[in-house]
Amino acid sequence: MPGKAPIPQCTEKDREFLEQMVRSRTEEFRMVERARIILKCLAGERVNEIARVLQVRPNTVIEWRRRFDKEGVKGLKDKPRSGKPAIYDAEFRKNVLSTLQLPPPAGQAHWDGPAVAKHLDTSVHAVWRLLRKEGISLSRQRSWSVSAGPEFIPKAADIVGLYLNPPENALVISVDEKPTLHPLERPTGYVETDNGKIARGFKSRYKRHGVLNLFAALEAANRANHTHASQHKRRLEFPPFLEHVLAGLGGDREIHVILDNYCIQKKNDRWPAAHPSVHFHFTPTSASWLNQVEIWFGIMSSKTLRGAGFESIQHLRLAIEAFVTAYGPTARPFVWRKQGTSISQFRATIANSCN
Repeated sequence: MPGKAPIPQCTEKDREFLEQMVRSRTEEFRMVERARIILKCLAGERVNEIARVLQVRPNTVIEWRRRFDKEGVKGLKDKPRSGKPAIYDAEFRKNVLSTLQLPPPAGQAHWDGPAVAKHLDTSVHAVWRLLRKEGISLSRQRSWSVSAGPEFIPKAADIVGLYLNPPENALVISVDEKPTLHPLERPTGYVETDNGKIARGFKSRYKRHGVLNLFAALEAANRANHTHASQHKRRLEFPPFLEHVLAGLGGDREIHVILDNYCIQKKNDRWPAAHPSVHFHFTPTSASWLNQVEIWFGIMSSKTLRGAGFESIQHLRLAIEAFVTAYGPTARPFVWRKQGTSISQFRATIANSCN
């Protein structure tokens, strides 16, 4: 019986890198395969067994083990090959990035790969390779909101201060409404596309079963959530919801409630006057993203509403309640990491890459 091959030398840092590479869903397959080979070698497995499990030749296992033992993780990368040198240099990179700052071609709202290639009279594949290397995605979109309210700075500082340094023996809760949730009844499931891939699918035709409005209150300290669903969208629905939330919290602590400027929440002056221990903090204009419950709404929508079918309002209500019940035990405080984006920063992004 052949003996075990010598185990290559490996630092703890290199081992962590290999394990991370194996778990990666974006790394190249050949790099993942090489990382698996080395991890199995480090575990003391035999060459023939590794080759059989990973469906490679034994000589392949021996070669990558030898290169890793000699050079570490650097040895797993392909070495430069002889042949025609690349014709796309720093000047080509500068031309592509500079093109993105120009007005797009007539008839287009923005640049895409073929348009850039046509403008520079070059290969569209070369343009795409460069954009991938620079981390630029011309099709992916993100939106941002800049508040023009004169009280943005003091209001934002007040709310963020409640998240980062809440008052002693006080509770901070974020409250908002997600209106007009439509229970749509339509078949959903997995379908096979023309190219043979499997994707989530749903029928384009649907049947609508009324509408549901959802109030939610999120405790900033532990992400505990309180919800109330109603078929009505009226101002008088809001105070009873707050009463219900406060009854569940109990105690005589101060309560700081973060709200947006929606009329259902703002025009309830009598209720705060009757509850002196409750303090309202309104987000600035066009800055509802300061309200952390919006993050919870996004999680709930992606896991419970998106791509789902509901036979009735009650079915939708039960689905939301099931999510709240399942989400509670895993809830952790949100880490506040939002940063502002100015127009000048946005416009300078590509320009900075050119320099």
